[in-house]
Amino acid sequence: MAKICPAEDPETVTGSARSRLVLLCDHASNAIPSDYAGLGLSHEQLCRHIAYDIGARDLTLELARRLGAHAVLSRFSRLLIDPNRGLDDPTLIMRISDGDVVPGNRLVDDVERQRRIVRFHAPYHQAIAGAVELVRKAGHLPFLVSLHSFTPVWRGWPRPWHVGVLWDSDAAAAHAIIHGFMGQGDLVVGDNEPYRGGLDGDTLHIHGTLTGLPHALIEVRQDLIADKTGVDEWAERVAKVIEPIMYEAGPIRSDQGSGPA
Repeated sequence: MAKICPAEDPETVTGSARSRLVLLCDHASNAIPSDYAGLGLSHEQLCRHIAYDIGARDLTLELARRLGAHAVLSRFSRLLIDPNRGLDDPTLIMRISDGDVVPGNRLVDDVERQRRIVRFHAPYHQAIAGAVELVRKAGHLPFLVSLHSFTPVWRGWPRPWHVGVLWDSDAAAAHAIIHGFMGQGDLVVGDNEPYRGGLDGDTLHIHGTLTGLPHALIEVRQDLIADKTGVDEWAERVAKVIEPIMYEAGPIRSDQGSGPA
C-alpha cells in the first residue's frame, strides 16, 4: 500500500516480489510545504497544470494496484523544483510558467536552489534508485514506466492525441506500447508527441538511458483522467498495453538507435 510521507519525501508503493515493473510519477502533487507560503500563488493557480500533472497520481496508484507494480511518486509541486529536470537545466525552478509569474521563485539564489535539491529533488531520485535495486535483488530486470498528463489545449491549439509515448534510446519498449494503444482502435496516439523524449538529465535519462534499463514515458491527456471514471478507464487501457510486455522488454541494445530527429 502507499506509504504516507511528509510533503518533501516521495510516496512509494512496494509491489509484488514477482514484479519487475516500476511506475514513476514525477509530477504527482501540487503540494507546497507551509514554509514556502504557496510560493505566493493563489489556490486557483496551484490547481492548474503548471503545478502538477492532473490525474497522473491517481492513474499511477491504480495501475500499481492492478499490476502489482512498484511505484515512486513525488509529493511536492514541480513549481518548487522539477524532479524531471537535470540539475543544470534552466527550467529546474521556473520563475514563469504558462503565463503565471511565480513570486516565490523570483529571487531564488544558489543557496536556496541547493536547499531545494537536497530537500525535494534528491530524495525523489534516491527513492527511484531504491525501487530499482529492490527489483534487482528479487532477481528481475527493472522495467521503468513514467506516467504524465498533458493539457488538452496548448496556446490556443487543441491537441488531437488521447495519449502519447515519449522515448529516446529504448525504441523497443516505446514501440510496443505505441502499437498496443493503436491496437485499441479508437485512440489518436502520439509517437514522441506532444513532447519529445530524450531530455538529458530527466528522470528516464538518469534511471533508464544511462543504466540501460528498458523504459518509456506515457502521457495521457488531462481531460481524460480528471475524474475517477476516467482514471479507471485509462488504468484499464494502460494495463492492457503494459501487462503483455512487462516480462518481454529487454535491456537497450546498442543497435536500436535513438528516437526520430
